[in-house]
Order: sequence, then structure tokens, then C-alpha cells
Amino acid sequence: MPSLILVPGLAGNSAMWRAQLAALADWRPQVTDVPSRAGSIEAMAALLLQEHPGRLVLCGASMGGMVAMEAARQAPERIAGLALLGTDARADSPEMIAIRTGAIELFAQGRAREVIEPNIGMAFHPDNAAALSQDYLDFVLGAGTEQLIAQNRAVIARPDAREHLPQVRCPVLVMCGDADRLTPPERSREIAALVPHARLVMVPRCGHMLTMERPEQVNAELARWLQSL
Repeated sequence: MPSLILVPGLAGNSAMWRAQLAALADWRPQVTDVPSRAGSIEAMAALLLQEHPGRLVLCGASMGGMVAMEAARQAPERIAGLALLGTDARADSPEMIAIRTGAIELFAQGRAREVIEPNIGMAFHPDNAAALSQDYLDFVLGAGTEQLIAQNRAVIARPDAREHLPQVRCPVLVMCGDADRLTPPERSREIAALVPHARLVMVPRCGHMLTMERPEQVNAELARWLQSL
């Protein structure tokens, strides 16, 4: 049985996978922390492959999806399945690079809360923001300045995964909140169109943080997909 590895998004940790760890316990999921210990998306993927031997099912959210796609490029024979949640295969646009660079400068000045707190609403559907904002703020700020800077730099420098997605042969599940403003639904549709036989799921009344906002639907879709592997 392949190992199920959950790959967090930027500044994320097991808190964002709490509902999945419980619901998918039969698959013995593990949350990897390699994104906090490597300086590029390529290095994160390589370290993940090194630390988790054998066949893998990778479930990555946001930046975690970028790591999962890169792992599939580096070792396609080892990937038994990819679940890509609210992620983006494209390289950053010049506009987004400028936004991230400005945020990095503020992080370096110790002003992370000033950057993150006013923008929490961007991560959630309006229905879900009030209940989940504090948990989100806690784990993002808890990641610390060094990690926020390093991971934003890694995302800025990430490769364009669209070049290798047509060569992916493992089963792929692509999920996105229908109101995701950070990685809009068209980016997930693009991934699903590039990967042969990918399954695309749009989660209603949901923003970027699918695992926290709509855990019951996300868990049901993941369980159904895992059973099909």
C-alpha cells in the first residue's frame, strides 16, 4: 500500500490537515514538514522523496501542490497518485512577484502580522472566515519570519509545472474552492486539462483553504478517490 503524504501550503502545518488526519485514518496519512526545511520547490520535492521511500500518494494544498507536482516530475515511477488542492501550475506573474517581494521586506522588518491579518479574508469564502481566521492566523504567524521569507522566495522561483503535466500517468484529483481568490478556479481547470484523465472537483461556497472550510466534502472526495487507486 503506498504511503499517503499530506503536503501543507505556505506556512502551513498539521493544523490545516486536522480533519483529514481523522477522516482518512485508514490510509495512515502523514503530514510532511519538508517545506519548512528546504529552500526551493525542487529541493522540497527531493527531500520529500528522500525521507519517504517507496510508492507515494501525495496530497498537496496550495504550495504543497507545487511540491507534489515537482515530486511527480522528479520520480514519476514512485508516485501512485496526486491530489492537488487549490494550487497553481504556473510560474508567478511579475505582478505577484512584486507583491511577494514587498511582503518579504515587511516580514524581514518583523511586520508579519501587519501583512497577514488584514488579508485573511482573501484565504476564505465569506461564510467561513469568521470561524476559521484565528486558527489560520495562529499557524501562519507561528511559522515564523524565516519560514515566511524562505517559502515565499521558493514560490517566487518555482518552475512552471505545465511543461511536464501532460506526461503524468498516475491518477490525479484536482480540487478547488469555487470562490478561491488566491489560486482561482481557472488555474485548477488548467491543471485538469493538462493531465491525462484527471478528475476535477469544484467545492461550492469555499475559498482557498479547502481542508479547513469544507472538510466533510473534501474528505469524502479524497476517500472516494483513494479507494479507486
